[in-house]
Amino acid sequence: MKQVIKGNHAVALGVKLSRVQVISAYPITPQTTIVEELSEMCAHGELDSKFIKVESEHSALAALMGAASDGVRTFTATSSHGLLLMHEVLHWVAGARLPIVLANVNRAVGPGWNIWADQSDSLSQRDTGWIQIYCESNQEVLDCVIMAFRLAEKALLPVMLCFDGFFLSHTSEIVDVPKRTQVDKFLPPYQPEFKLDLNDPRMFGGIIGPEYYYEERFVMHQDSLNTLDEYLKVCKDFSETFGRKYDLIETYRSNDAELIVVTAGTITSVARIAVDRLREAGKKVGLMKVCMFRPVPVEPWQNTLGKASKVVVIDRNLTAGLGGVFASEIQAALYSMENRPTIFPVVAGLGGRDVTPEDVEAVVKSALTGDKPADRPIFWGLKQ
Repeated sequence: MKQVIKGNHAVALGVKLSRVQVISAYPITPQTTIVEELSEMCAHGELDSKFIKVESEHSALAALMGAASDGVRTFTATSSHGLLLMHEVLHWVAGARLPIVLANVNRAVGPGWNIWADQSDSLSQRDTGWIQIYCESNQEVLDCVIMAFRLAEKALLPVMLCFDGFFLSHTSEIVDVPKRTQVDKFLPPYQPEFKLDLNDPRMFGGIIGPEYYYEERFVMHQDSLNTLDEYLKVCKDFSETFGRKYDLIETYRSNDAELIVVTAGTITSVARIAVDRLREAGKKVGLMKVCMFRPVPVEPWQNTLGKASKVVVIDRNLTAGLGGVFASEIQAALYSMENRPTIFPVVAGLGGRDVTPEDVEAVVKSALTGDKPADRPIFWGLKQ
């Protein structure tokens, strides 16, 4: 059934369809309406779930650690400083191998105080062990919530679903909402092998000395890499069930492209318009959208970007003193290639600043005429 809904409502519907059993919530803009919608669903009996109201985001995730350890399906949502406050517990959840799903509505980190779109919040948590998936549309948001639970519970690793604040969270789009019976078939009940059980006592979260810790982290790393193949299986099953295709990356007019633009999130939508205009002008330009970011899909990146001679990476995020995160990670992933493309790092759209098709066109034209990138990333759209 097709509905016109906002991105945050799409998350709530995905959680409802996934039959989540415990939801822990603390409000923060622009995430708040996700948990407000879920609280109403629980209050009205539409969703049979325990809704826990806590005093902070740190407590929100800590509460889910207990619930997930008890073997139930769990969810929370946050943004910006809320995610940063969870930092300690993010590590604990991943290390404990708990399949919690978290929706992070990407928002700038202060100061100065800013509530608009910026991916620096989730990307600053990229080393905590969570799988990260970035969405472009409200349809992707809903679908990826459902797929995230399937993936997390198979890999026994937590999943962070990321999408741009206000551009998606508070913007209405047409979304095809699947039937409950379809979702039930695709996402069976969560039944972990190990959980808290009074009839089968176990110890969780105990100290690990040097003789075991190293190997435990190696196994976690290997299992994270294995989720690349597992996610492809999830995407295949999802396509067969619901008719919509997803992948580790998404490409657009890239097969014969001499220059490929790399984006993540909603900038992808305007970049498609720019690619079409540049193609009409005779420029062989294509697009690669980053979908899964942790673990890093190195092989798909190499196979796609290795065909081009130049790559423009547009980052709506910033690591101060380095530049954009996606650009630096793509440079690392492509470093071992004998004939790697020249990469042009671009930072744009921080704090919700608009990035238009004209901006993307101008960035691409600048790269097409340049032999090599500047020593530092281009900060596009700065006010003079």
